[in-house]
Amino acid sequence: MAVADLSRRKLLITGGAVGAAALTTPLWTWPASASIARAGAGADPSTVWDPEADHVVADLIQHGDVDAVNDALRGWTRNDQPTPTSLPGDLYAFIEKARQLPSWANEAKLADAFEFTQRWGLYLGVLYGMNSGMMSTAIPREARAVYYSYGGSDMRDRIKKTAKLGYDIGVDGAFSPSGEMIVTCVKTRLIHAAVRHLLPQSPHWVAAADEEIPISQRDIMVTWHSLASSVWQKLDEWKVERPADLSEGYLHVWQVTAHMLGVRDEYIPATWADALSQREQVLVPLLAHTDEGVALADILLDFGAEIDGTLFTRPALESMSRFMLGDQVAEWLELPRHPALDTTIKVGWPVFVAFRESGQPLSLAPPTYWMFDEFIRKAVLLFLARGEQISIEIPTGNNPNYPS
Repeated sequence: MAVADLSRRKLLITGGAVGAAALTTPLWTWPASASIARAGAGADPSTVWDPEADHVVADLIQHGDVDAVNDALRGWTRNDQPTPTSLPGDLYAFIEKARQLPSWANEAKLADAFEFTQRWGLYLGVLYGMNSGMMSTAIPREARAVYYSYGGSDMRDRIKKTAKLGYDIGVDGAFSPSGEMIVTCVKTRLIHAAVRHLLPQSPHWVAAADEEIPISQRDIMVTWHSLASSVWQKLDEWKVERPADLSEGYLHVWQVTAHMLGVRDEYIPATWADALSQREQVLVPLLAHTDEGVALADILLDFGAEIDGTLFTRPALESMSRFMLGDQVAEWLELPRHPALDTTIKVGWPVFVAFRESGQPLSLAPPTYWMFDEFIRKAVLLFLARGEQISIEIPTGNNPNYPS
């Protein structure tokens, strides 16, 4: 069943929940004039999905072609590799179009983005994990989509694929021929389309969700803000000074990423001020408690503690999450308080940041920081992958622990 072909029965089941959600979900008032397109149709992105990808992937699932496609795409990892010719014609044509960078992509700005990551990679890694990753469990639509989709049945696999995107965006030449970010974005776009097709067939998701179809363009931008602009806001909060050119580069790599994930340019903020304005409308008011989010947060914290049972103990990760997200979100996620650890991190982290930043003007500091940060990034990815290739693949069903 394609996204556009939801049955009358499903519409009736979800109608009440969607109607109630409309009373609490903020209206879309963010102006397209603040986007990189500087204009747009003005449609609320919660009513916009990805019709090109949705049609192609629904057809793959309905005809039982997903396993063969996953096999064909498994070796397609680098941006400079040709699209496998063994793919079905419609999918091949879609990928050929989807892998093209936008006309406004700027190589110099993307190079500045890498320098930004070189300087502040440690903060980015911590924030992507302990701020953005944990925040995602307090975004109700995202938490429910993850929990009831196939990814919710194997969270290690789900986390390592998300970590791959976080790693790929931060390498030198992420969108260049030698990088992998284009491929990662296109494959992620295919997964999103599959989830949009499959989740409405799960009565468990239907009963819990406040939307008829998951992963709208608004939902993608909510996740975008839990990453890009939430990281930016935290760096401001920690008083990390960033040069204007590198700051613009870091925004640009996320702008390109949003486009490559299928988001319309009219929804992608043009400046950091525009991004923070959109964030206040589409992300902040939506953060809330869900049972699914609590369960996912618990799984994430267990994985974090598994990486290093001494440095990253479960209580330490809980305290770090509370520091990053604030008491309200921590309570929604049912994180216990650890008074001594909570105070230590609250007092100690700003001191650590200030000390580390004091070394930035030294000529050897940024390269040394990057060597250390890159070692940590690769070590975490290797741990999650258990030495195997991370393969982003199209699912064919929902979470089997919640059968239809």
